[in-house]
Amino acid sequence: MESSTDTSSSSSSKACFLFRWICVFLPLGFKQEFKELFTLAAPAIMAQFLGLALGFVSTVFCGHLGRVELDSVSLAITVINVTGISVGFGLSSACDTLISQTIGSRNVQKVGVIMQRAVLILLLACFPCWAILINTEDILLAVGQEAEVARLAQVYVKIFMPALPARFMYALEIKHMQNQGIIWPEVITGIFVNLLNALLNYIFLYPLNMGVAGSAVANTLSQFSLMGILYCYIVWTGLYKATWTGWSKECLQDWGPYISLAIPSMVMICIEWWTYEIGSFLTGLINEMELGAQTIVYQLETIAVVFPVGFSIAGNVRVGNSLGAKNTEQAKLSAKSAMLCAVSVSICAATFFGALKDYVPYVFTNDEQIRKRVAELAIFYSLFIIFDAISAALGGIIRGTGRQKIGAICNILGYYGVGLPVGVSLMFAAKLGITGLWIGLLTCIFLQTSFLTFYLSRLNWKKVTEEAEESQDELDLVETEETSLMPSQEQ
Repeated sequence: MESSTDTSSSSSSKACFLFRWICVFLPLGFKQEFKELFTLAAPAIMAQFLGLALGFVSTVFCGHLGRVELDSVSLAITVINVTGISVGFGLSSACDTLISQTIGSRNVQKVGVIMQRAVLILLLACFPCWAILINTEDILLAVGQEAEVARLAQVYVKIFMPALPARFMYALEIKHMQNQGIIWPEVITGIFVNLLNALLNYIFLYPLNMGVAGSAVANTLSQFSLMGILYCYIVWTGLYKATWTGWSKECLQDWGPYISLAIPSMVMICIEWWTYEIGSFLTGLINEMELGAQTIVYQLETIAVVFPVGFSIAGNVRVGNSLGAKNTEQAKLSAKSAMLCAVSVSICAATFFGALKDYVPYVFTNDEQIRKRVAELAIFYSLFIIFDAISAALGGIIRGTGRQKIGAICNILGYYGVGLPVGVSLMFAAKLGITGLWIGLLTCIFLQTSFLTFYLSRLNWKKVTEEAEESQDELDLVETEETSLMPSQEQ
């Protein structure tokens, strides 16, 4: 009996020691900050999953029509994501800095002017995107795709093209709400539109027998629904009233600060997206088995990174709001806490996929060779998930502090200076196949996270706070100048 009591006491003391040891590494105030971050991250994670589901539903429905239809829709969605949606999402990410800091400074009426500039810039960005999208068939034929696959992909893309402005405006609506800490409406809208998208795909593909064109129409209507429903919510709840005082001539001036953040933000996102697509394309040059394994591994990584991306969004909002409120210590706490949360959740995801490496592939395929190949890559994509989570969290902090140029340079050098060259060399010259590709990507993401971690650890947070204050003063100055000119213009 005494032995049992001693054992229990020993276990309890070990648990207490472990808890105290962990607490040493947690920043002061982490518990309360975790609650704040989780409140933002939980719905953000759901919203990310729902965003991925739209394209997934189209692919699933068209996959039942045949191999050519599946390939054409998969390629069409890839082209749309790479040359359209990634551009709009990147350009809208300037709002992650400007709106979050403006909200933190309580200068909320300036948010309306920022949004107006963003609307104009993103609508103009549609034109170069359309110029590429309208030539989808020629581009796919040039890289060796089958003629029928390229033709059907062009059909899908052409039907989707009118929805590109709607998708861009939806991205801005999300940024407007996220940076105010309002995310649940995005989740509810996403659930409704995903159900609508599935219903429309069924109606257009089966009763109406419209094929690939029907799926494209369903996706297009779903994009307009996303934008329209969220817009109606903003108007109906009066959410816009505090931040929107009507269209102003001020939105036509001083685009420099927005563009100086928008272009690097776009580069950060596009470089990463394009690298994965280039990797998948090159894998297809080896054989179908390697391409199948790469597709599954990429899907697993995409699913796993959704969780840290939620904390990245939360960290961006909290850091930006704190800097706008001139609360330097709170900004540092939010940055550290977001990092810890993102890393913790990614370790869980990596452990899960690594432990079930022989079973998870069954969800995607019955091909034994592909399943074995995916299992062989488990160590690489499990480590990649952890480092990619750190990178995502660091990216949120970078956006919150307005240091997108550093992130853009880091991504360019990391992916195109290290990741792809090393990966491609190992793929073909060393004949390692996709193992070589993921070694290259893992090397890249390790170097990136190391550099960004070092950079942020040496960052002068007081200077960043002062810069955020100066940017708010500049907004006030522009508005004051415009107001002072109005009486003379009226006279």
